[in-house]
Amino acid sequence: MEKLSTRHLLGIKHLTRQDIELIFNTADNFKEVINRPIKKVPSLRDTTIANLFFENSTRTKLSFELAEKRLSADVVNFSASGSSVSKGETLIDTVSNILAMKVDVVVMRHPNPGAAVFLSRNISASIINAGDGTHEHPTQALLDAFSMREKYGDLTNKKVVIVGDIAHSRVAISNIYCLQKMGVKVKVCGPPTLIPKYIHALGVEVEYNLDEAIAWCDVAMMLRIQLERQGADYEGNQVKYFPSIREYANLYGLTLERLHKLNKRITIMHPGPINRGVEVSSDVADSEHSIILNQVENGVAVRMAVLYLLSGRNLE
Repeated sequence: MEKLSTRHLLGIKHLTRQDIELIFNTADNFKEVINRPIKKVPSLRDTTIANLFFENSTRTKLSFELAEKRLSADVVNFSASGSSVSKGETLIDTVSNILAMKVDVVVMRHPNPGAAVFLSRNISASIINAGDGTHEHPTQALLDAFSMREKYGDLTNKKVVIVGDIAHSRVAISNIYCLQKMGVKVKVCGPPTLIPKYIHALGVEVEYNLDEAIAWCDVAMMLRIQLERQGADYEGNQVKYFPSIREYANLYGLTLERLHKLNKRITIMHPGPINRGVEVSSDVADSEHSIILNQVENGVAVRMAVLYLLSGRNLE
């Protein structure tokens, strides 16, 4: 059996192109499994997986749980709210206590960048980063690229524009790393205040005009405004990066009217949750241009593949 070059999934930055292709090929097999009448396989029977979510999550947590149960793993769910963390327990104490229960894999979301890396250096279980602050969200990038591959086949020289709050988005950073490793040309688009100054260092072009951006691309990945990560000033007021949501929607919101002006057909993606009427209109989100629901379905197959490969089990 082929193996990943790493025993953790801490970020796309740490994966090779061969790792990504192995995950995709494994996810192809699992996608076939989850479309059967009986959707479970015994691949991770007797493997215990702990889901540690120190930050609110609905879609990612549900997707991981479903992937784990489809693989017949034993699942332990841990939420920081109402736990000893709120009483001052440290991250390493929390995890050490969970590992004392003989956990094999830890899936963790944490508000601090680098938390998953810190954990991987201090405990023996395999760590999967389910999002750490504004740093990375590797399984989201993998499922996004997997969904594009399903739509287009070979991704070499495909053009993808990522639109929205790039500065506060871990999805954007992970997607840039992942897509570039697959030979994709990437641009970012958004208000200048939401484009980080270091973005050129990642080999990415910047386009401030949405109409120009979608005229260039094959795929437009729309991101929501990350208000919860944009912070407050010293008086506690929300920092404003643009005048109003209405103005943002006028300049950077994707509508059918905008799509109909193109002389070609493009694919629309969104990692969710969608703010309908802000970054995309409802008729775009629900249109034939959109593969947003495919992304959700593919998330389970890709996470099954990652869990299975990191567990080192043989596919049954």
